Amino acid sequence: MAILKIVKEGDPILRKVSRPVEEITPRIITLLDDMKETMHKAQGAGLAAVQVGVLRRVVIVETDEDGYFELINPKIIAYSGKQEEVEGCLSVPNVWGITSRPYAVTVRALNRKGETVEITGKGMLAKAFCHELDHLEGKLFTDEMIRPLTKKEIEELRG
Repeated sequence: MAILKIVKEGDPILRKVSRPVEEITPRIITLLDDMKETMHKAQGAGLAAVQVGVLRRVVIVETDEDGYFELINPKIIAYSGKQEEVEGCLSVPNVWGITSRPYAVTVRALNRKGETVEITGKGMLAKAFCHELDHLEGKLFTDEMIRPLTKKEIEELRG
């Protein structure tokens, strides 16, 4: 496994639409493993392949409450409710803001074995799914931001 370089805002690749994975190859499995190691080192809650310079529809998400998810060619198939919460991004360092996301989403995707899975997430997990799937469409959370946090709010958030 390897730690990959996280692409930062301003790099044009972050604004490109990712391509579907046609076949789950050993290269895709290695990508998933490397993304997990990279996300853990960066202390993130999710990572899309485009954030490490790979234009494929692959994301990973991990929350303390819900565990770890690998999603290949994910699609949101249902959503409900609304939450306005703090959001940040490994590709947009030191920027935090309030976004409006669905409270619950159901995602359909393939896992690393090529099996179709459906996962319903609420709260933080729903927000993370929306955030990472937006990356696949070339969107950043700042596009969805209602307002940025002030320096004081960021300090309080970091505790």
